[in-house]
Amino acid sequence: MRVWESLLFWAPADRGGHGDAEADDAGQKKEPEWYVVHCYSGSENKVKRNLEQRIESMGMKDKIFEVIVPTEEEIEIKDGKRRIVERRIFPGYILVYMIMDEDSWHVVRNTPGVTGFVGMGSKPTPLRPEEVAQILKRMESETPRIKITFKPGERVRIIDGPFRDFTGKVAEIDMDRAKVRVLVNFFGRETPVELDFLQVEKV
Repeated sequence: MRVWESLLFWAPADRGGHGDAEADDAGQKKEPEWYVVHCYSGSENKVKRNLEQRIESMGMKDKIFEVIVPTEEEIEIKDGKRRIVERRIFPGYILVYMIMDEDSWHVVRNTPGVTGFVGMGSKPTPLRPEEVAQILKRMESETPRIKITFKPGERVRIIDGPFRDFTGKVAEIDMDRAKVRVLVNFFGRETPVELDFLQVEKV
């Protein structure tokens, strides 16, 4: 089972008993849930490694099961060249799948680089299933997102297609279709041309 499949489908038996519910003080079973942990932006992977080392050294594998840095692929256009880069979905945050109690909270909270849990007041709030599903959908997308550096009103250069090397002004951006409408000066008049995001770059 891949890591991100575990977000939705992790059953206690999947990891050889790890993740078994733990009884709280009232005798109620505690189930593992996903929590959002804030850390210093740019240090997400380092914090992940630090936390995984603490989980191992402090014998917390029965309470803290997975640490994730949510990422997605993004197409970046620079100097007319396309490249695929891995982008953090939530800069400054990691996700931790854990049974929340005083011990597990202490291990996570005191990991170097961690600044706290996300939640109401001082109480960590677990992610809702629909929030987990949304993150999973972005992680598993086979089509990379396209990073755009232009906005309506700005000038762009067309780098591909029959209008290559023309410049124009961005009139409209359609994020759902990954299309941009550019006003190009053609035969002495401004003509709207619809292009893919990958066909233009900011001047």
